[in-house]
Amino acid sequence: MRRRLINSTLAVVLVVIAVFGLSLVIVETRTIENSAQESVSSDAVRLVSIVDSRLLGGEGVTPRVLREQIEPGRYAVIRMPDHRTVEIGKRPTGSVISAEEPGEQGEVVRVEASRSTVSREIGRTMLIILAVALLAVLAAVALAVRQAHRLSAPLTDLAETAERLGSGDPRPRHRRYGVPELDRVADVLDASAERIARMLTAERRLAADASHQLRTPLTALSMRLEEITLTDDPETVKEEATIALGQVERLTDVVQRLLTNSRDPRSGSAVAFDLDEVVKQQIEEWRPASRSEGRAIVRSGKKGLRAVGTPGAVAQVLATLIENSLMHGDGTVALRTRVTGNQAVVEVSDEGPGVSPDLGARVFERTVSGRNSTGLGLAVARDLAEADGGRLELLQQHPPVFALFLSREAEDPSAP
Repeated sequence: MRRRLINSTLAVVLVVIAVFGLSLVIVETRTIENSAQESVSSDAVRLVSIVDSRLLGGEGVTPRVLREQIEPGRYAVIRMPDHRTVEIGKRPTGSVISAEEPGEQGEVVRVEASRSTVSREIGRTMLIILAVALLAVLAAVALAVRQAHRLSAPLTDLAETAERLGSGDPRPRHRRYGVPELDRVADVLDASAERIARMLTAERRLAADASHQLRTPLTALSMRLEEITLTDDPETVKEEATIALGQVERLTDVVQRLLTNSRDPRSGSAVAFDLDEVVKQQIEEWRPASRSEGRAIVRSGKKGLRAVGTPGAVAQVLATLIENSLMHGDGTVALRTRVTGNQAVVEVSDEGPGVSPDLGARVFERTVSGRNSTGLGLAVARDLAEADGGRLELLQQHPPVFALFLSREAEDPSAP
């Protein structure tokens, strides 16, 4: 591309120089020739007037008297009325420029100049024009190289940016080049880089969230399957298998919720459900784990609440809160349900030291953890709650009290 720009610029400049240079040469040649002819004619007129005046005054006409009246190097011949001839200078050879003027006393003056003088003047003029044309060509080459670099360098840079995007490096470069069209391409590439970066971040976040949320339930599910393989009682097998199938359905619901949130956090599949059933199911699932650590899980508060949300997502949020209490807290894990306004609230608390003051405002941020954990649990739980129009808050730090707020189903079907 750079070579094409240089060649096209030079072609335009050469055409312009050829057209205007040829016209200038023709004009200058004619101007020099006309100027030389006028100069010779002027010498002839001057000589005629001097000869007329001397003849009228009865003075003699000699070459010595008239020599200074014409340009040096020119030749003049005067034919007197008495047929006498007076010559001034040396007659030039070859092509000449001449002018002849008759006088009032019957004399005739003829002035001649060698055309070689005119040719030399035309040659000097053409050299000057050629020098100017050469300077114009050199300036055009420099300008073409500069312009080609200005246009090709941004294109090379944009190609490198596109190659970086294709290789998986979505960092925008935010470079602009002062050319509107190229800047527009750079804007599009930067916007694409930002979109790709957001998509990659969302995919990595989804993978981290899914792996974190599925780790503990899958462990519990594998333990139930092991119990099924170790027992011969059909009733026990049926009971454990039913519980395992319920866990699988909830895990499927949670994964679907995570996928939905990663694509569009505003899209939801909230339905009215029995909040007591979800709380009871979580207590039953986590009671074996709490007993193994010598702790208890209890429930209190208002019963018969119906909330609006995704049951699987709500169950996963409560599972995260219970798991945190068992992992980081102490004493009895308490679940309390209550009503505030048009919302149903589930509070999860324990008797442990709680959340440190420096982490209180950042406990729901990703990678923030007071212990050796990933710091993803509460962040994912908050996202799941917000996806259904609810919210997850830390009501109290010492002892810790987390509260899940959910929209409550209206008792009157006609109520908003």
